[in-house]
Amino acid sequence: MNLDLLVVVFYFLVIGAVGWLGVRRATTKEDYLVAGRNLGPCLYLGTLSAVVLGGASTIGSVKLGYTYGISGVWLCGALGAGIVVLSMVLAKPLLKLKLYTVSQVLARRYHPAARVTSGAIMLAYDLMVAVTSIIAIGSVMQVMFDLSFTVSILLGGGLVVLYSTLGGMWSLTLTDIIQFIIMTVGMMLVLMPMSIVKAGGWAVFSSQLPDSYYQLSSIGLDTILVFFLIYFFGILIGQDIWQRVFTARSTQIARYAGLGAGVYCVLYGVTGALIGMAGKLVLPKLSNTDGAFAAIAQAVLPAGVSGLVAAAALAALMSTASACLLASSTIALEDVLPAIRKRPSGGLAAGRFTTLIMGCIMLGLAFVVRDVMMALTLAYNLLVGGMLIPLIGAIFWQRATSTGAIASMLTGSLCVLGLMYYQGIEANSPIYGGLLAGGAAFLIGSLLTRPSLQPQVQPE
Repeated sequence: MNLDLLVVVFYFLVIGAVGWLGVRRATTKEDYLVAGRNLGPCLYLGTLSAVVLGGASTIGSVKLGYTYGISGVWLCGALGAGIVVLSMVLAKPLLKLKLYTVSQVLARRYHPAARVTSGAIMLAYDLMVAVTSIIAIGSVMQVMFDLSFTVSILLGGGLVVLYSTLGGMWSLTLTDIIQFIIMTVGMMLVLMPMSIVKAGGWAVFSSQLPDSYYQLSSIGLDTILVFFLIYFFGILIGQDIWQRVFTARSTQIARYAGLGAGVYCVLYGVTGALIGMAGKLVLPKLSNTDGAFAAIAQAVLPAGVSGLVAAAALAALMSTASACLLASSTIALEDVLPAIRKRPSGGLAAGRFTTLIMGCIMLGLAFVVRDVMMALTLAYNLLVGGMLIPLIGAIFWQRATSTGAIASMLTGSLCVLGLMYYQGIEANSPIYGGLLAGGAAFLIGSLLTRPSLQPQVQPE
């Protein structure tokens, strides 16, 4: 067994042990789903940063930096901006509600059918994002340690399912802190400086890289706009992110620790872009830019150290996978199953069982779905196209109605899926078309019907 693999095995053992500590804290349903709504600033900042920065942001930022230069920061920049706005604008009214899911917020304004419809959309989104993270875990382990894809999926994904099922949010929070530390050390303090040194230092950067690599707009204004439409608004309405907000002990913690997490995301994006730029000098003719992260790590780092960086990448992936797994389980437990069974949601045991079942589905889908970026794009397009407008309307527009909300969810989702089928998954038109169609359906449906007499959710 090589040294890098030993480092990753040790990391897995630490994560398993820390995850087990969460089992002792998860004694009630509220502990299991939202960590007892009792996280302080350090735990909150760490877990929020870890869940936002997944495989797409880690591997994607390096790839974008390799291809476009410093402009690759916009992916994480959009995520960070979303966290800042969520923390400073929406955190206070959300914490007052004492809820578990995004769909429960909608239920405060709309007919129960809207809750079920939104729950189904959110469930599909979170499950698909979890699947993409598990696939990425398998890919990293396969490339760096020459393991089979099946074994890699079962090892990495199985560990995620295990600690998520047993300890819920407390296990996720404690493991996220370890993952946050490893991500910070591995990316910011190890891989970035060593990549720059390997490339020849800052002087070589300025003399050998094209001028476009130092332009923030080189990735294209259209791409930047799409990043903000998908990732910025995806953060604002994602169940995996809202569930973290519900864990904060107070509004002040949610606001200012959340602001710190947003700033950290931007700095992480800068780090990834610089690593990619250094990689362009070290490996100028890399044929597969999707594998730029692993290739650069192998090229610039000695044995053992590259294992630490691999652990950093796996940490980012596992935190996102576990967050989305618990989010999908919470939606199924609180929104979808009660509507199907016509009974209230279950307690702690039901939560664990639901998480286990969703985890098995996640692992099964990971063996079927192959294209990570296509699946991730599909998930975010579906979420934003179907959920953004009715959710914002529920919070800010008193005239919004259940008919308008359901019409918007269905129209926006179907429009996104249709345009992705005809124009291609990577096209920009699906998200534009979904938002326009969903917005029109929401406006017309709301104006043609009367608002519900249910309590209104108002920002403060």
